[in-house]
Amino acid sequence: MKDGIHPAYHPVIFKDASSGFAFVTRSTQSSEQMMEWTDGKSYPVITMEITSHSHPFYTGQQRMIDTQGRVDRFKKRYAR
Repeated sequence: MKDGIHPAYHPVIFKDASSGFAFVTRSTQSSEQMMEWTDGKSYPVITMEITSHSHPFYTGQQRMIDTQGRVDRFKKRYAR
């Protein structure tokens, strides 16, 4: 890798705004806001609107849409 052309890659806390769930990972993003993690170190915090902790697909609260039933009703209604 060439020196000086890659962004800084460092630990960052990603925090879910709706549930308060947070996790530490490495990223090139940074923030002015800092937060102390359980290891006693302070890391930049990136606040996210939705994560796997609050997304309906991952939490099992996703609603299934009955598209096949809609098509059948449409065909019945407008069949000649």
